[in-house]
Amino acid sequence: MKTKTRKPDKVNIVTLGCSKNTVDSENILTQLRGNQIDAHHEQAAANANIIIINTCGFIENAKQESIDTILKYAQAKTEGLVDKVYVTGCLSERYKDDLAREIPEVDVYFGTRDLPKLLKKFKADYKHELVGERLLTTPQHYAYLKIAEGCDRPCSFCAIPIMRGKHVSAPMEQLVLQAQNLAKHGTKELILIAQDLTYYGLDLYKKRNLSELMARLAEVEGIEWIRLQYAYPAGFPLDILEVMAQYPNICKYLDMPLQHGSTKILQLMRRGITREKTEILIDTIRQKMPELALRTTLIAGHPQETEQDFEEMYTFVEKMRFDRLGIFTYSHEDQTHSFTMEDDVPEEVKQARADEIMELQEGISAELNQTKIGKTFKVLFDRKEGGYFVGRTEYDSPEVDNEVLVSAENQYIALGSFARVHITEATEFDLYGHVV
Repeated sequence: MKTKTRKPDKVNIVTLGCSKNTVDSENILTQLRGNQIDAHHEQAAANANIIIINTCGFIENAKQESIDTILKYAQAKTEGLVDKVYVTGCLSERYKDDLAREIPEVDVYFGTRDLPKLLKKFKADYKHELVGERLLTTPQHYAYLKIAEGCDRPCSFCAIPIMRGKHVSAPMEQLVLQAQNLAKHGTKELILIAQDLTYYGLDLYKKRNLSELMARLAEVEGIEWIRLQYAYPAGFPLDILEVMAQYPNICKYLDMPLQHGSTKILQLMRRGITREKTEILIDTIRQKMPELALRTTLIAGHPQETEQDFEEMYTFVEKMRFDRLGIFTYSHEDQTHSFTMEDDVPEEVKQARADEIMELQEGISAELNQTKIGKTFKVLFDRKEGGYFVGRTEYDSPEVDNEVLVSAENQYIALGSFARVHITEATEFDLYGHVV
């Protein structure tokens, strides 16, 4: 008589939300594989019997996408298509009890700091020897390097401290080791991320220490680009510009979410800075490094935002001429300080204001791109798509910024490699050229 043999577990990790979640999923993947568990990331084939969903809980749209994904796999479990569903990440940290009550089909809900508990469900141990090692879910040639967790800033609209806790810097030696390991496996670009990069080191070293970390990482052999994302304007450490100028492999790029252009709204947002001080900071940065590309993010429709406040934000964008810009509509998040105010700007007004800003930015970006025609740039190529090799200059981060397109008709470029590209055409958000 034959006995039924049980197939070994196969795990599929599904990631939602930001690049910080991407890093968390990569750490889960690394730990599971290090424990000889057959784990994969967002594998299309539906043959995994265990699903781990890494959720986002930042704003309403992201929360809804996470809930829809949980419901999809809860239904798959009900239909016998998967055996277990585990949920982790920000939404789970923030609404664990509510989710367990509303979607009981999920086996366990984990918080953002519960990786050891998650591993125990697989009878696996957290392997400290894997710290510094990471399996990537991005293309091998670029990787996100999370230098800190959590946030100490008091921004009134933001729920991140609720979900991620207080700011905790990663030790510099650990980050350098991680960069060395990534470089050995072919990573050429490191994208430094944290809720606030500029706060790095205050807890560990009793001073803002981002500049020293940048210098240490810039000396790692094989790393050709280092990029900074999410730098807070209040208390901005200008010494990072000196390091940026010193090392040619640190991209002349800075992502600084400013959130608004009205001092009144910035005060309501508890940003610790005024429009006037913001403009002085931007002018100082540009004087010290004229070639730097500045990216920012704004919010339209915060409580009490009047038409005049919006006009101030519009003229701010018009005057500052940011190289890159994104804008969100305000999301009324419970447990935040802004939630105590009335959400008094109608959704359609929020969206109309956001659209107006993006239309303005489209024109600015088109004008700035026209000045690049006839110039040659070093470009890192990410993918091939629609008859083009698609890459980025040092002034562009993956997925959110401009791209450079080179026809694949009579040229070949190895993906993950650099090439010099002469720009011949430009549109609002794309550059076209040929390899020289």
